Amino acid sequence: MELLTPGTGLILWQAIVFVLLFILLSRLAWKPILASLKERETSISDALNTAEKARQEIASLKSDNEKLLKEAREERDRMLKDARDAANRMKDQAAADAKKQGDKIIEDARIAINIEKQAALKEVHTQVALFSLEVAEKLMKKNLAGDKAQKDLVDGYIKELKLN
Repeated sequence: MELLTPGTGLILWQAIVFVLLFILLSRLAWKPILASLKERETSISDALNTAEKARQEIASLKSDNEKLLKEAREERDRMLKDARDAANRMKDQAAADAKKQGDKIIEDARIAINIEKQAALKEVHTQVALFSLEVAEKLMKKNLAGDKAQKDLVDGYIKELKLN
């Protein structure tokens, strides 16, 4: 059993070595170890803060990008609407101009038709008058071929003159 229980001298020397080692480590090793742990803690904290700031900046940039994208879409929609409105105005203006020009052509054609109609009517009147004169002349020649017919005609005109 002696092997299992240590002697008091051994315990004393082990305690002295432990205390000396503790003092030596506390003065030489713990301060640098604690300083490096503190430095590591600070660097991790700084990295976390930097990561948080980066995350916030990314969120802000994402928000700004979404806002810019929304504004760009609105601008595109506004430009398309303006272009459609301009095209409709141009189409309506072209239709109105074409209608005016068509109406003018129709009115000019009506005037030309009326002028031609009047000229044709004058020509017809002239032809009818000439034809009537020719018929009357032929009838007069036929009816007044003899002296007696001519004398009766002159007597009829004289009687009419006296009556008036």
